[in-house]
Amino acid sequence: MRKGRAAAILAGLALAVAACGNAPTTSQPSDAPAATEDGGAKTLEGVTLEVAAKWTGEEQKNFEQVLKAFSDKTGAKVTYASTGEDTGAYLGPRIQGGSPPDVAILPQPGLVQQYAQQGALKPLTEDVTKEIDANYTDYWKELGSADGQVYGVLIKAAHKSLVWYRADAFEEAGVQPPTTWDELVTAAQTIADSGTAPFSFCGASGWTLTDLFENVYLSTAGPEKYDQLSKHEIPWTDPSVTEALEKIAQIAGKKEFVAGGSSGALQTDFPTCVTKVYGEKDAAMVIEADFVAVTAEESGAKVGEQAKYFPFPKVGDTTPVVLGGDVAVAMKDSPGAMALLQFLASKEGGEIWAKLPGYLSPNRNVSPDNYPNEMTKQLGQTIVSAGESVRYDMSDLAPSAFGGTDGKGQWKVLQDFLRDPSDVKGAQEALEAEAEKAWK
Repeated sequence: MRKGRAAAILAGLALAVAACGNAPTTSQPSDAPAATEDGGAKTLEGVTLEVAAKWTGEEQKNFEQVLKAFSDKTGAKVTYASTGEDTGAYLGPRIQGGSPPDVAILPQPGLVQQYAQQGALKPLTEDVTKEIDANYTDYWKELGSADGQVYGVLIKAAHKSLVWYRADAFEEAGVQPPTTWDELVTAAQTIADSGTAPFSFCGASGWTLTDLFENVYLSTAGPEKYDQLSKHEIPWTDPSVTEALEKIAQIAGKKEFVAGGSSGALQTDFPTCVTKVYGEKDAAMVIEADFVAVTAEESGAKVGEQAKYFPFPKVGDTTPVVLGGDVAVAMKDSPGAMALLQFLASKEGGEIWAKLPGYLSPNRNVSPDNYPNEMTKQLGQTIVSAGESVRYDMSDLAPSAFGGTDGKGQWKVLQDFLRDPSDVKGAQEALEAEAEKAWK
């Protein structure tokens, strides 16, 4: 839901934020071509493939440039079908009818698990898996796997560990971008004392609250506990969750810190919360992903001048870097489908895409130098620096009843917590009750 909307917003901005993948390692990218060639011959001549993904508009056009590069290389003819906002609703009838696309791009790793259980996915060949091993860490490989079998490759992501701010609000208050949580709280107080609300919360859009929690939790609890909580291997009543919620209460629990107070925040959706910072100038900061840049521009704030960002401050021992993303899978067992997945997983395919607007690569061997502007290169470096600590959006790893449904599960409980940040224990008990239902 949120990713489809964000993609549509992001597609029209040439300055859209992108980033590189994980920290470089001693392993080298595969030297093998994405599709085997014999004496220069295009080995997939005459092969027709259909690829289904959610993208439309400029983002679709950019992806089609990547598909064209694959076609030019292999001779395959590739057609594109847009799934619209609800990928599952589009794919479900086609799977049931026995006519799925050759390749589908799934907006959530949870769908990999779901379709694998249905027998709707084809295991990746050894060549594709080798390409993944050369360019991705084990963590990203696991996101495309189910029951120990690799089915997909994460090919595109969104950077969700950013705090966007209005430059003049910081200048008027005399504060600098913070690097730690304590510095953020101190800066927020100084901004509030200057007469401006520090934060614009997008409380009506519950997913933004999950993003805030994930960044704080990853930093305070660390990657291992993050993984455990994402699988409900530890309860939401765990002390590590207490610590994260108490940190969030430090900024959400002060009326003067929140534009419109808690009631106003709960009536503010994304992207209206961005407009409140840059258009209405009711607040100084909004905590959200790279796609904030588009609404900031639409509000009249030039990115890099009035609309600036800083990495999500370090709350605990870990520098938090949380990504969302899209996973490519094969729904037909054909050489063409596997060749395309190998190409998308390769350094070559990633670098072609990286030169276009609105793209972020989780491929560790796609250099930030490929991105189209200095801002995207800087963001790429933040992910490189995070290395093995990079994690995927936790709510998108959960069953949708818990992590992805408006008015229910985690979204609803965190909205209630924003309404009353003093009730940490109550929020934890409610989260655990919802998790127990979802993981039955």
